Amino acid sequence: MKKTAFLLPALVVAVAVILSSIYVVDEREKALVLQFGQIRQVKEEPGLGLKIPLIQEVVTYDDRILSLDTDTIEVTPSDDRRLVVDAFARYRIADVVQFRQAVGVGGVRAAEDRLSSILNAQIREVLGADQVTSDTILSSDRRTLMNRIREQAQRSAQGLGIDVVDVRLKQTNLPSQNLDATFARMRAEREREAADEIARGNEAAQRVRALADRTVIETLSEAEREAQVTRGEADAEANAIFAGAYSADAEFFDFYRSLQAYERALQGSNSTMVLTPDSAFFDYLYNDDLPEGVVPAPARERGPLDGGIEQEPASGAADAGVIRLDSLQVRQGEDGAVVFSTEEGEIDAQADAEAAAESQADTLTPRVTLPEDDAVSVQ
Repeated sequence: MKKTAFLLPALVVAVAVILSSIYVVDEREKALVLQFGQIRQVKEEPGLGLKIPLIQEVVTYDDRILSLDTDTIEVTPSDDRRLVVDAFARYRIADVVQFRQAVGVGGVRAAEDRLSSILNAQIREVLGADQVTSDTILSSDRRTLMNRIREQAQRSAQGLGIDVVDVRLKQTNLPSQNLDATFARMRAEREREAADEIARGNEAAQRVRALADRTVIETLSEAEREAQVTRGEADAEANAIFAGAYSADAEFFDFYRSLQAYERALQGSNSTMVLTPDSAFFDYLYNDDLPEGVVPAPARERGPLDGGIEQEPASGAADAGVIRLDSLQVRQGEDGAVVFSTEEGEIDAQADAEAAAESQADTLTPRVTLPEDDAVSVQ
């Protein structure tokens, strides 16, 4: 009975000693066995391990990639535009022995404080270097800058037994007190660029308009020159035709031109003309040199209502060749020709003249005899 009571506590103590001498290392961890603060064993493989109870202790460290958010800092690039930068890093404990010796009992928290200081220093150094402007930091070239920060931080963190895997810039903003001034400067720059573009566009437009105006002037000048040449050739040809017609039959040509003058003078609704009987306009309406057989009619006095003196033929045989001017009507026909008419009917003077020119025969020329100073009204 007494032996059983003694063995039971001894068994419990033995089990406790055995359990305290065994430790387990997870696959996500690395372990150090310390004896009185000194490293006695390093266990990096997962599984069970043994240690001396009460004398040795086991310290484990995470073997995974860890994240570290740095504090927000201000940097000043080479263009003197201050920026607020917020970054984060990813790291892992590469050497647990060196890590333990560097940070001691502070562990991961102490290591992150030191790593954060290293990252802030490298960020200021890289982003504040020469030829690094704020536009470069905000552009796609920032990836090159982040790689440079990581490389320099890696060299500085080697003494901690840490491997810096990656460094990223989360935010790169302007300080709140500089936003208004920065936006104003950006607006001014954009307005200047817009003004330059507008000026270049106006200059190009003026060149195009000047070229178009010159082309128009050259085209019009060439067209006017060709038109003048054509008009000159046409006038020369017309003059040649008129000269040929005049040389063929001068008398008929004069008569034909007189008929054209009658036609032009009587165009329009208001074609009343008041002329003297001896006007050259009536050269082909009467002729003193009448052919034989045409007897001029003697003048007779008109009545009070007749308004003048009228000539009568000497005999009935001569009436066919006499035109009474007080009853002569001159008008423009439907075909545009000049038509002379009296009370007896219409006189086709042009047809008679053309027939006379073709046959070269003597024709009766109408004769008009009027007293002197008697005005003629032609409608």
